[in-house]
Amino acid sequence: MVTFKVSRVDTTPFEGQKPGTSGLRKKVKVFIQPHYLQNFVQATFNALGADRVKGATLVVSGDGRYYSKDAIQIITKMAAANGVRRVWIGQNGLLSTPAVSAVVRERVGADGSKATGAFILTASHNPGGPHEDFGIKYNMENGGPAPEGITNKIYENTTAIKEYLIAEGLPDVDISTTGVSSFEGPEGKFDIDVFDSTSDYLKLMKSIFDFPSIQKLLSSPKFSFCYDALHGVAGVHAKRIFVEELGADESSLVNCVPKEDFGGGHPDPNLTYAKELVARMGLSKTHSEPNPPEFGAAADGDGDRNMVLGKRFFVTPSDSVAIIAANAVQAIPYFSGGLKGVARSMPTSAALDVVAKHLNLKFFEVPTGWKFFGNLMDAGMCSICGEESFGTGSDHIREKDGIWAVLAWLSILAYRNKDNLGEGNLVTVEDIVRQHWTTYGRHYYTRYDYENVSADGAKELMAHLVKLQSSIDEVNKIIKGIRSDVSNVVHTDEFEYKDPVDGSVSQHQGIRYLFEDGSRLVFRLSGTGSEGATIRLYIEQYEKDSSKIGRDSQEALAPLVEVALKLSKMQEYTGRSAPTVIT
Repeated sequence: MVTFKVSRVDTTPFEGQKPGTSGLRKKVKVFIQPHYLQNFVQATFNALGADRVKGATLVVSGDGRYYSKDAIQIITKMAAANGVRRVWIGQNGLLSTPAVSAVVRERVGADGSKATGAFILTASHNPGGPHEDFGIKYNMENGGPAPEGITNKIYENTTAIKEYLIAEGLPDVDISTTGVSSFEGPEGKFDIDVFDSTSDYLKLMKSIFDFPSIQKLLSSPKFSFCYDALHGVAGVHAKRIFVEELGADESSLVNCVPKEDFGGGHPDPNLTYAKELVARMGLSKTHSEPNPPEFGAAADGDGDRNMVLGKRFFVTPSDSVAIIAANAVQAIPYFSGGLKGVARSMPTSAALDVVAKHLNLKFFEVPTGWKFFGNLMDAGMCSICGEESFGTGSDHIREKDGIWAVLAWLSILAYRNKDNLGEGNLVTVEDIVRQHWTTYGRHYYTRYDYENVSADGAKELMAHLVKLQSSIDEVNKIIKGIRSDVSNVVHTDEFEYKDPVDGSVSQHQGIRYLFEDGSRLVFRLSGTGSEGATIRLYIEQYEKDSSKIGRDSQEALAPLVEVALKLSKMQEYTGRSAPTVIT
């Protein structure tokens, strides 16, 4: 048996290793600096403390982006040196973020071991490649992201770190072949278990959904299906689940071979970046598809986000979570006993609020960041939740889950069409959404992203918006000077959240302008970019009148968009005449 020694390597701190809402994200050129990744990993081990590290079982995997394979070897050697008992690695280092959460919560090793945490190597929906982004985050024993108490401690440790531990004499492990390798170190045995990436996640999905009914839908000649993984890690799971288990044709899968640079694309499942799927679904402005599939979906790089499309029809993420919640008890066996509650992030449209009120469900509005949902789920207060940023999930794990959302939609379509796959017209995605609007009203909604703007300009814009809030009368005077047809603002604030589970308070979570007619403007600085600042502007208008729910979204929102851009002085502070992305 190979033995290794523990080396203590002297190091000095790097500036800016503060984890954001989803870990630490920087350009690859930053991460590959000597000691950079090692400092962050050691700071994490130190923050967790010896009781959580010695003898632990850790998952180390990710979305396969550039530098992942090197990072897996470094982290594995550092885990061994810090007294971790075993490391579990998905085959080829590939595990979607939701699959990691499932593995932490569900997998039992051959020796009866259970995972106690995970390092996930991902920058989510950010581009990959030698000149693009890399990221790392730590998830806890519940399968969810580390809470702020831990991430703050990690950051403090990065500012004062003097040394890190690494195993000397431990060879690189072959992550392309499944199996257990055993080594001996100063503290005893250390195992590396390379395992099948999809089995545990698939088993969980089969316990949630009625696979035979989805299979029946997918086998119907009336129904066609398309799934685009944007060359991210979800492609590994998609082939196994949709083709091998559910019988979809292999031609239904697009860009499902994971690539280190995501094929040169931007692995963000929205109408701007998922160009091939958008064209295939008949929604391209430049290309007319004669016969689009009935249902289409896309994933991001690490498989936790999703975009849902019908034939020539886009489903907003805000509507998607509301529709899943409204149909879950009937269509998804896992929820047949009822929902414990529902939750959305503050910038997400209020479509879910209306469903919660209608169905008499507990409802929570939380800051952006999945850990807030995780607290509610751990306390048994929330079953289904979602974010407008294409993230949807439930209490089966503690991360958003893109494939889960697709299976939820296929379950609803299977349920609605259970009696007419032979004769009669298919109930389509568009039918389901329009019926939902008729029942609950429509929340016209859009998001404008201004990416990589000057951090100083972004801060000045936000300060300007806060200052404006000191006088609602003055705000309304400015608004009427821009558009007289826009309703009056009745409330302004910076969103603050007191967690009902642990009592923690999260401040400065977004600047809100709430209108008399239920419309909203929300301005937020995003924490998911790797450089510069990203300003997100959310615009929403509620329409209860069923005769007015069929308008084009951008047309319906045009007055509010004009107000938002002029009120915030967006161009003046950012130098941008248009957003980078509109969703």
